[in-house]
Amino acid sequence: MKPTMKAAVIHQYGQKNLTLEQVDIPTMGAEDVLIKIVAASLNPIDSMIMAGGLKILLKYKMPLILGNDFAVVVEQVGSRVTKFKIGDEVFGRAAKNRIGTFAEYIASNQDDIALKPSNLSLEEAAAIPLVGLTSYQALHDILAVKPNDKVLIQAGAGGVGSMAIQVAKTMGAYVATTTSSKNTDFVKSLGADEVIDYHQTNFEDVLSNYDYVFDTLGGKSLENAFKILKPNGKIVSVSGTPNRRFAQSFGLSWWKTAAITVASRKITKLEKEF
Repeated sequence: MKPTMKAAVIHQYGQKNLTLEQVDIPTMGAEDVLIKIVAASLNPIDSMIMAGGLKILLKYKMPLILGNDFAVVVEQVGSRVTKFKIGDEVFGRAAKNRIGTFAEYIASNQDDIALKPSNLSLEEAAAIPLVGLTSYQALHDILAVKPNDKVLIQAGAGGVGSMAIQVAKTMGAYVATTTSSKNTDFVKSLGADEVIDYHQTNFEDVLSNYDYVFDTLGGKSLENAFKILKPNGKIVSVSGTPNRRFAQSFGLSWWKTAAITVASRKITKLEKEF
């Protein structure tokens, strides 16, 4: 009989609540580590997967264990694992085809994890991977922010926003952000140079000539972001419809890529109008 573990699973998309069940402990590959979950964080993508909002991109078999981020202790290592040893405290984001951090154990390729920084608790480390990768990819890989560039980061007190402020400041940018007055001191402590209380002020009325906007809100906030850009300025949004680049990164078939491209045309049209 295979050893089992407790896990929070869904049996179909649209299921309202997770169910706690006994399931088999994951099987390891030669380059995998078997890790005991100590802490896992919740992200919007977890609820999107649960609702079926990403099923055109990600095909999962049911029952499905949810969860993307984790901080863990290594329990076993595969025969070709060279980066980690039993007892190491590590953190990471599960590969998109191997999610399942809402469980007692997960098997992960050694390339998908890193040693936990000694100055972070396991709980703190578990909150970093997805928002950290999202922020780094947006600001570094896509926008290529340079020192003294002016960047607006929407919703600076949120999970992605709070990480993005720190990443942008590390890259030498001048950072403005939106938040409520109760979070002003918090976002300033992260490095924000200018803080707009969105309850009192419309950011598009006080900001101008910005190089980049990192949008996390969508809707009217995304529309108004185009008003503050300098010529050839750019916006990255994590709130809108996935585009062709996103679809191709998942290795989707041509027809799925085409469908997502069509769905993203509204944002493309909006960008041209502004």
